[in-house]
Amino acid sequence: QLQLMESGGGLVHPGESLRLSCTASGFSLDLHAVIWVRQAPGKEREGVSCISTTVDFTDYADSVKGRFTISRDSAKNTVYLQMNSLKPEDTAIYYCAADWGCPDLGDNSYSSPLSSWGQGTQVTVSS
Repeated sequence: QLQLMESGGGLVHPGESLRLSCTASGFSLDLHAVIWVRQAPGKEREGVSCISTTVDFTDYADSVKGRFTISRDSAKNTVYLQMNSLKPEDTAIYYCAADWGCPDLGDNSYSSPLSSWGQGTQVTVSS
């Protein structure tokens, strides 16, 4: 399966920003859609955002729309999730995955057939 690594998490105050990175090894992320999901303690996994390979179509969960931005850096083989105006409810472990296309972000059972979930990166938003 494809190997991805998440990084960039941390502890921030409400209203602050973080940029998460999803980096691929051994294959080009440009050839795949990249999906960000998150899972908070005691809660189901939640789809957050996706960027496709087709004219960089992007999709966002309603809970993050207008605050989060997903983008690609082809030279670095990395997909970023810029998270602004963070809220305590954004606290979770964030994971990325690669797939042939963007899934329904509302499908909490989604799992990529191409990549397994990694260790993720912890985001904690607290005052």
